[in-house]
Amino acid sequence: MMANCGCGSCVNCGTQVLPAVVHPTKCCVNHKFFNNIIPEIHPTHTTNVNHINCEHQHYFPQTQSTVNQVTNTQSFAPGPGPGLGMGPGPGIGPGFGPMAGPGMGPMMGPGMGPGAGPMGGPMFPY
Repeated sequence: MMANCGCGSCVNCGTQVLPAVVHPTKCCVNHKFFNNIIPEIHPTHTTNVNHINCEHQHYFPQTQSTVNQVTNTQSFAPGPGPGLGMGPGPGIGPGFGPMAGPGMGPMMGPGMGPGAGPMGGPMFPY
């Protein structure tokens, strides 16, 4: 028979269980890969510049007008003229002298001078 060691757990008294020896932890790494989509926005702005050149063209229209200036002279022969008959004498009567009638002497009436026509303008169209 075999002697009992007294530990109470021996089945076979020749074998003993010793304390465990702990070794350093072996590190294992598992690599897992995941795909992530990250939107990266790069904005661009384009400015279109319209260059407008304004060329100013200057015109100088010119108008012309024509004015006809008419001068009338009147000559009187001394003595009675045709149709006057025997009057008071040469150079005496209506239309003669300093206070003569319209258009007949130095004291002419309004609008009755040389070249006068309707509305004070020339007698002939221009």
